Amino acid sequence: MTLAVLVVEDEPIAADAHTAYVGRVTGFTVAGTVPSGREALRVLAGGGVDLVLLDMFLPDGHGLDVVRSMRAQGIPTDVIAVTSARDLDVVRAAVSLGVVQYLLKPFVFASLRDRLEAYGDYRRRTGDQVALATQGEVDQVFAELRAGAASSLPKGFSEDLWGRVLESVRGAGAGVSAGEVALMVGVSRVTARRYLEHLADSSMALRRSRHAGAGRPEVEYRWTGR
Repeated sequence: MTLAVLVVEDEPIAADAHTAYVGRVTGFTVAGTVPSGREALRVLAGGGVDLVLLDMFLPDGHGLDVVRSMRAQGIPTDVIAVTSARDLDVVRAAVSLGVVQYLLKPFVFASLRDRLEAYGDYRRRTGDQVALATQGEVDQVFAELRAGAASSLPKGFSEDLWGRVLESVRGAGAGVSAGEVALMVGVSRVTARRYLEHLADSSMALRRSRHAGAGRPEVEYRWTGR
């Protein structure tokens, strides 16, 4: 079973990255990539989409309004919210509308992969069933949807700091050093370097030497978007 995913994201770099991420996960294919809620609803009305990877902040409205419109039009397609919104009211509203996962930006490929694989397990388990026989089976269905929620970061890493480091490198354009990132996010140079090294090891940044006069060259990190 191959599941078709619609990526809804108006920021071009993020849209390209999320589309590429979905294409790398076995059992999933990209049904399309659109920059607005209006375009998303148009594609969904045509059918053939199993899951929406939905940004919450779109140029023509809030992602939750897209979900409300989907439900009002009888479109039952599942939704994974992909957003930088950390407002608890938004999270609660997403849950009340049946959003199956909530993934905070920015994130690494492994975080999305884990959630997609958990969703795929859920769909395979429930594909042809019309009823669940026991409480245990009900619990298992919900457990499968939650299975991808564990952090993919190394032990001791903070999700919040990881997000800020990603944003600092992605937003810099040119390469940045550990010292520069440390100043941007308010941590020590050693801590910044740990996060930057993991970023490079995850193929989301390239390391290269920066030569600035005499002395040992400094390592800088440039965003790749992978």
